[in-house]
Amino acid sequence: MKFEEVEITEDSPQELVAEPVVEKEDHGEETKPMLDYDNIKSSQDIEVPPLLIDQVIGHEDSIETIKKAAKQRRNVLLIGDPGVGKSMLAKGMAQILPHETLKDVLVYPNMEDNNHPLIRTVPAGEGKKIVKATKGSAKSHEEKKTIITMFAIGGILVIGFMYGRLLESIIAAALILLISIQIKPKNSNMSPKLLVNNQDSRFAPFMDATGSHAGALLGDVRHDPYQSGGLGTPAHERVEAGMIHKANRGVLYIDEIGTMSMKTQQELLSAMQEKQYAITGQSENSSGAMVRSQAVPCDFVLVASGNLQVLEGMHIAMRSRIRGYGYEVFMKDYMEDTTENREKLVQFVAQEVKNDGRIPHFATDALDEIIMEAKRRSGKQNALTLRLRDLGGLVRSAGDVAIEKGANLVTAEHVFEAKKYARTLEQQIADRSILQRKDYSMVSAQGGRVGLINGLAVIGDRSGIVSPIAAEAAPTQSKTGGKIIATGKLGEIANESVQNVSALIKKYTNKDISNYDIHVQFIQTYDGVEGDSASVSIATAVISAIEEIPIDQTVALTGSLNVRGDVMPIGGATAKIEAAAEAGMKKVLIPKSNLKDVMIEKKYEDMIEIIPTETLSDVLENILISGSSKDKLIAKMKNLSSKVADKVPQTGLNNPTIN
Repeated sequence: MKFEEVEITEDSPQELVAEPVVEKEDHGEETKPMLDYDNIKSSQDIEVPPLLIDQVIGHEDSIETIKKAAKQRRNVLLIGDPGVGKSMLAKGMAQILPHETLKDVLVYPNMEDNNHPLIRTVPAGEGKKIVKATKGSAKSHEEKKTIITMFAIGGILVIGFMYGRLLESIIAAALILLISIQIKPKNSNMSPKLLVNNQDSRFAPFMDATGSHAGALLGDVRHDPYQSGGLGTPAHERVEAGMIHKANRGVLYIDEIGTMSMKTQQELLSAMQEKQYAITGQSENSSGAMVRSQAVPCDFVLVASGNLQVLEGMHIAMRSRIRGYGYEVFMKDYMEDTTENREKLVQFVAQEVKNDGRIPHFATDALDEIIMEAKRRSGKQNALTLRLRDLGGLVRSAGDVAIEKGANLVTAEHVFEAKKYARTLEQQIADRSILQRKDYSMVSAQGGRVGLINGLAVIGDRSGIVSPIAAEAAPTQSKTGGKIIATGKLGEIANESVQNVSALIKKYTNKDISNYDIHVQFIQTYDGVEGDSASVSIATAVISAIEEIPIDQTVALTGSLNVRGDVMPIGGATAKIEAAAEAGMKKVLIPKSNLKDVMIEKKYEDMIEIIPTETLSDVLENILISGSSKDKLIAKMKNLSSKVADKVPQTGLNNPTIN
């Protein structure tokens, strides 16, 4: 979609109008592809890199930092929104760590102190052999003892039967059996337990400890209810390695690290500093609390991650250690819309198809639609989203639709259909709420009304809605002067934006608003209102009420105002424009600075005219219905603007100096 600025003439009722120029498309006409695919017929023709670090899309700076950290074995803190690739970077780091000889860890009984098991490290793969050999020897002794016991019992029973002393022989056989059970070969309790096994590891270990409790993270000793009477399991057999031990010489990844308890973070910090950590029972009420092994190696690289809020829950010493001996990385949520980055998105689709293994590959028109969806989700026209986990959900959903229809390739039509299935839970709830509101909607898309305006809002992630706002100005009955009263479950920022418009009302109406009680109502805002993107709507509705000039109900608008009357950019411009079109509006006013962010669906292009605005004057000129009252107000505003311009020292503007 393109926009053209209409030249302002004396006959034009608008100062600045951007009219959409729609490129007409017939079903037989080919649209320009998003990429030059050359010999690529589908995503099957795209090569997927073997290393995970090369599959990370759009985070070149972060990848360089990770490579430096891997080379020097530095800890890393990754901060960013969910789904931008933090865990994938951590896994990729494990694959590029310098090659080192991994070790197996064995735990042995301590004959001098049963509650202090011994630790031994051996080359990877040797641990399993040692355990097998030791247990094989013990099994051989056990088999010999069983054979001897059976012969002894059988002999006693035969002799008892021959001499008629069967009862005595049975009692004797039972005693021999009990004695045999109590007699255990010395080496049966000496068999070690394989604590950490790296036999089949091709790369450095990667352990995801996200959400792990203290025992799973730091190691634990199992409780034994039969520890007394000689029937209990030996202490070393109850020792369990933690993820910090299994990640030795590899990567330990912890997402949302700030949610861990401070005690666990302190223990983790000790393990990082000492590079070894003894295993003991984590519960004070368990018999395992009496057991404490020798220190077990845990020389890992910590990759912690989360959003900005997670920093509040991090132990100050933990973050200090990462910052002092590693790197902190902030991961962006969008990348520039370039040919190179579009090619990376196509690679991403090929990766998702390969990793899923159950969906067909994507045709080029489907790849185009995925690129366009990445543009829409970024919220910027010249950007592509990097929240690729969510975009991957759309890829898989489109693949499922293609399979259901029996297609060999995913096409653009499958992607269009998949969008309604790939909506987030919040978006589904928001869309249902919007449908329910439409049944009892106060929105009118025809005629003119004084003090009633069609504002725009966003519910959930990407669901727009028309939110009508009503204003009424009544003579104040208070001796202290008038006030602005706003209702509709307004949040703090929304309340402040209502208060800020009072200065603009004074400026544009030239009236003493202390003589009025101004009531502003956000209609049907059951879930509350937050943000300042309705401030331009509020100011327009109030000015309409005071001047008694009707507002064109075929126009919707959005925008934030500063106290000087400039229209500031807002979020969710595309969703708001589409909501206005769905509600039957003919025009929509948006901040001019948001014009580059508009990426509406093709079906809306002929339904609505988009008009960019820079000042409140632009808004009033485009939304108030023409008449003598409007003409007087506009003339007053232009006169005021010219006076302000005359007061500006031209010399200072043309020749600025710095003292």
